[in-house]
Amino acid sequence: MSAPAPAATQLKPPRRQVRHDDAAGLGLLRGTAFITPAMLLISIFLLFPALWTVYLGLTNYRLTGLAAVNTEFVGLENYSRALTDPEFWGSLKVTLIFVLGSGVLGQTVLGFALAWSLRSVRGTAKTIIESLVLAAWVIPGSVQAFLWIALLDRRGGTLNEVLGTTGKAWLIDDPLSMIILFNIWCGAAFSMQLFSSAIGTVPPSQLESARMAGAGGFAQLRDVVLPHLRSHILTNVLLITLWTFNTFGPYLLTAGGPNGRTNLLSVYIYSTSIPGGQLGMGAALSMIMLLINLVIALIATGIGRSRR
Repeated sequence: MSAPAPAATQLKPPRRQVRHDDAAGLGLLRGTAFITPAMLLISIFLLFPALWTVYLGLTNYRLTGLAAVNTEFVGLENYSRALTDPEFWGSLKVTLIFVLGSGVLGQTVLGFALAWSLRSVRGTAKTIIESLVLAAWVIPGSVQAFLWIALLDRRGGTLNEVLGTTGKAWLIDDPLSMIILFNIWCGAAFSMQLFSSAIGTVPPSQLESARMAGAGGFAQLRDVVLPHLRSHILTNVLLITLWTFNTFGPYLLTAGGPNGRTNLLSVYIYSTSIPGGQLGMGAALSMIMLLINLVIALIATGIGRSRR
């Protein structure tokens, strides 16, 4: 008896080929429609202001006067004026001292010290300490400034009452040191949180081996912990440096004074652009500041690659 004839084989449609550069399988049209809203927002809030700033930096645009009506193209004149202005170089010097003191050294060292000290603290004590440190970071800048003005006030300020130095004007006698301490207090919480997470990644077996070999706390920190945290330290220093370089918070304490002793670059750009009305000059200064930030980022990236 012959076998029954097989049923007619149904041909399956060929499976659609997915391009390697189209992993989502959306296709060109749907993919373009999907990213268009995001690209539109980026263009409106990032790309257009950046291009507008570049254009303004090449003009003599002002908020008031004839230049506000008849703006002229001046090319690189604003950049030339900025780079030959002693006030610009003085502001840059103050900014670099501020960044080094409050960012690279202050926030990084204090944040790591807090994270290292709290690694063995448990329970309510750790929660209270972390909450106090984080509170200084999350409260609004205006509140931070008000608290420090109340602390440093020459008439009945908390610091003068504690030290018995009634009448001492801290923000006049030593303003740069005060805004450095202010910025350390405001930003150390970020470094503490970053380093707390990083310390948790150190293998406990290596710390235990170091303890069994007779290494003390400092030796464990130097020989075991720090080698594991090199990339985290570099990341923290880069972020803190950029944030501190661009911060505007100290203006709420000193407004750049007295006599320009706390005239950070961000404050200098603001006073040139808004109260001074020189938007073209302010835009040129902003581009110079952007280039400095780019150089800092490239140096940090280069250091990270060389260490790897």
